[in-house]
Amino acid sequence: MSVETSARSAAEVLAWSRELVDPALRDAVDALPDSMRAIAAFHFGWRDERGRPASGNAGKAIRPALTLLAAEAVGGAAAAAVPAAVAVELTHNFSLLHDDVIDGDLTRRHRPTAWSVFGANAAILAGDALLAASFEILAAGRGAVAGVRTLSRAVLDLVEGQSADLAFEERCDVTLDECLTMASRKTGALLGGACALGAAAGGGTPDQVARLCAFGDRIGLAFQLVDDLLGIWGDPAVTGKPVHSDLRNRKKSLPVVAALTSGTPEGGELAALYAGSGSLDGDEPAHAAALIDAAGGRGWAADRAGDLLEEAKAELAAAAPAAVAAAELHALADLVTHRDH
Repeated sequence: MSVETSARSAAEVLAWSRELVDPALRDAVDALPDSMRAIAAFHFGWRDERGRPASGNAGKAIRPALTLLAAEAVGGAAAAAVPAAVAVELTHNFSLLHDDVIDGDLTRRHRPTAWSVFGANAAILAGDALLAASFEILAAGRGAVAGVRTLSRAVLDLVEGQSADLAFEERCDVTLDECLTMASRKTGALLGGACALGAAAGGGTPDQVARLCAFGDRIGLAFQLVDDLLGIWGDPAVTGKPVHSDLRNRKKSLPVVAALTSGTPEGGELAALYAGSGSLDGDEPAHAAALIDAAGGRGWAADRAGDLLEEAKAELAAAAPAAVAAAELHALADLVTHRDH
């Protein structure tokens, strides 16, 4: 049977990953203290604000799927990587709980954010609890020291990236290189860590672990580029967030910085618009979006995401992966870099 006929689609891979990971993920959340468990269960869409069973969208869970496939790519079993996949998903959702508070977002996955229901302080503490649970899971498994070190480094990079992202809001001189570094840490680090943890759990060689980490890192940066595009031009019915949400807050996302540093008249007009104080309102966000497009920011971001996808696939090929797992990793990489934008 050929790889093309034996490899699953991205949707099938994500469903398979959910089936493997969800029972252990729910067990991890159930083990949290009562107050934190209720907030986490709401955030994941399993319970409503009154604790009643719900069937909300818990997200695509791309990161745990990458972890499981990375284990198979190096010849291991996906089951061996389930604890790492759960740890990665808990860590990702720790960051989402905190991000929603920082950004003041009222909706996520078409539902109210946890902080808007339970309060900012409670949501922050719930995020802390998820992070602690992730390390507890890794510490109980094989290769605990290396696994905890890998995830710790990814979290430190993520926090540094988030810190830089916030600092950029107060600066008018952000360079594109700075913005790319920020995004690589904020988003790429955890996807890279997810792949590294999976490859290690699957018994991969140090070179394979490093190559798969690089694959995930580049996919993560491409993911952020596409996410930034969606933050400006995405359909709220698809993204679950208000239209132009990033622009209203004068966020210096990658397409914005590409436009601001383009040296074009439109980039100059955008800089003047961004130089004000307070939120953009009225027709200003739509005008800003048009300026970013005209200054080349939209096209640059889409092209760079495509380049990163090719770089990621080259890193994966260098890891000499199992054919079916490689094809499925390709499918996931294509999914995150070709969302509608």
